[in-house]
Amino acid sequence: MADTFWRYRLMSFVTGTTLLILFATLSLQSLDHALWQHLKIFREVLGVGHGVVLYPIYLIMCFQLVLKFRLDVWYLLVMLLAGFVPGLAFYLEHRMRLKLFPGGFEHP
Repeated sequence: MADTFWRYRLMSFVTGTTLLILFATLSLQSLDHALWQHLKIFREVLGVGHGVVLYPIYLIMCFQLVLKFRLDVWYLLVMLLAGFVPGLAFYLEHRMRLKLFPGGFEHP
């Protein structure tokens, strides 16, 4: 069971980090439009990487976690939302760690 949580945790951090970077990069449009245009390829690669590659892998890890630990559907819905709201993935991972491993979590 710890392997499933570790994979979810890893994808939560990776997906959450790319979402925060994407959000910061997209917010440059209103702050510094010239820099925003220079980062066009970076934005496109990051956007596709997050939306097409990382988020689907994160979804699979969420489904595995919910099935393995027999969690309510509510948790799955919040996990899926965490891939869209910047910063929520980190908070949710912390809450899930406390819920599933109250005595502490160590990598297997």
